[in-house]
This record gives sequence, C-alpha cells and structure tokens, in this order.
Amino acid sequence: MPKVSSVIVPYATYLRVYEPLAAFPEPERDHWARYARRADRPSYQDELRRSLADLLPTPPIPVPVHESGDAFVLEVEGVLCVCPWRTRLRGWQALEELGDELPGPVLDAVLPEVVRRQAAQDYERWLARNPDARPWIRTSTWQVPLHWFVLVSDGERRFEKGSGDIPPMLRYRTPMVQARRRVARALRTLKDAIDEGPLIDGLLDVGRWLEEFHPRSLVELDYGGLVHTLPAGELEDDHSAADVADGIDALRRGDGAAAGTAYGRLVERWRSVRDRRSAN
Repeated sequence: MPKVSSVIVPYATYLRVYEPLAAFPEPERDHWARYARRADRPSYQDELRRSLADLLPTPPIPVPVHESGDAFVLEVEGVLCVCPWRTRLRGWQALEELGDELPGPVLDAVLPEVVRRQAAQDYERWLARNPDARPWIRTSTWQVPLHWFVLVSDGERRFEKGSGDIPPMLRYRTPMVQARRRVARALRTLKDAIDEGPLIDGLLDVGRWLEEFHPRSLVELDYGGLVHTLPAGELEDDHSAADVADGIDALRRGDGAAAGTAYGRLVERWRSVRDRRSAN
C-alpha cells in the first residue's frame, strides 16, 4: 500500500459503535475473535491512509472493490468489543451525500460523473441483496455534529496533548445504554421546548441507528483529524459535550437565558473551524 502522508487528513470526526463478540453471528464471530489476537491490527490512521490511497489512481476509486475485513478492537471489563470498518458500505453512503457538500463543477473534477454513476449502480444492486446493512462508523467532516455530543458526558472525555510525531487526541466513550438514555431524555426536552429543528432531526436519526446494536455495545465520539484545525489551548479547553448538556438542562428547567448562554459558547468555539472550512 502506498504511503500517502503521515498527517491525519482530511479533517474528519467519527462516531463509532463497538459491539461485543456475542452480537455477531457465526462464522463472523470466529473471524473477529481470531482477528483480535493479531498483533498487527491496523490503527485509526491506517484506515484513513487506505481510503486516501484509493483516490490516487486515475480515475479514482471512490468505493473499494471488496469489503474490508478489518476492525477496531477494544476490551471493556473483560468483554471483547469490535467495530468493523465496513469501508465499502461507508464509501457508498458518503458518495450519496457528496452532492450536497460540493458544487457540481468541483464534484465532477474530484469524481467524474461516470465513476459516480457506476458506483451508485453497484450500491443499488448490493443493497437489494443486503437490505438490513448498516455501518458501525459514522463520519462528519469539518465539524462534530451537535447531536453527537448529546450521547456523551464531560466526565467521559479523554484528552491527550500529544508530542513530537504523536498528534493530540480528544475522545469520548460511553456505554450504549447511557447513550440511548441521553438521546431519549434530550428528545423529550427539545420537543417540549422547540417542537422541531435540525437538532431534533439529528437525534431522531442517530437514535434509530443506535437501536440497531447490541445493548452492551460501547459508543465512541472521536475528534479524529479535526484536532489539527484547533490550537492546542483551544482543544484542551473544549468541553462541548458539557455545553450541550448545560443547554438542554436549562431548557428542561425553562431557563431560556441559560440555554442561550450555553449555545453561545458552542457557537464561539466552532466559529473558527467553520471559517477554516470556508477558506478551503
């Protein structure tokens, strides 16, 4: 595999679900059990480098020809949990959303129409054979969607400054049961306070997604490559999950002023990231 770069690009964030081995049917369960014993399992950066490598050929390969057999692995309280990459499925889904992200001429330059059309036809045929397929990983570029922060708490936040060639890291992990409970509580509060809006839509969508996984799963929110867009001090002081929780709690109490203050902190923190996205 060609080496693309030692830098983590693009500026993507991730929402991952790690399911216990018991959630997988045989023979997949046996595959992941053997895979977890491997010493050469790829890292977070390896997954990104592989996806970037597919964009180098002419024409580019927007979706892998074969599904990945790799995964991220965690052991939680003695239980082995697996998050399959499913890069082919995620590639198809990302391609569907690309038209909303890029202007037509730019999209054609990045991925010619004939390439996109062929990938869409392949996905349609594959989906007819696999109607219940869903990814274990969701990706967002240049932002952490606000509704993702609802799933986690500030007490589950883990930050590492990094040093030398090791980049900084900001990540949250929470049990699935906690993530589902927080989504349900937030939805009740938001529907009572504002009735409708993108935050509610996002929570409904991610809530349906979470229901598809084993109740003993683990949910991970990872800032990924986005850490490179934020100065070290700002990243260390980023407590967006706490701000979202404060805002929802204020709405639950009927304190609109406090909710506005919490929202203002979020807007101010993420303005610089949005500005850099526009500059690119």
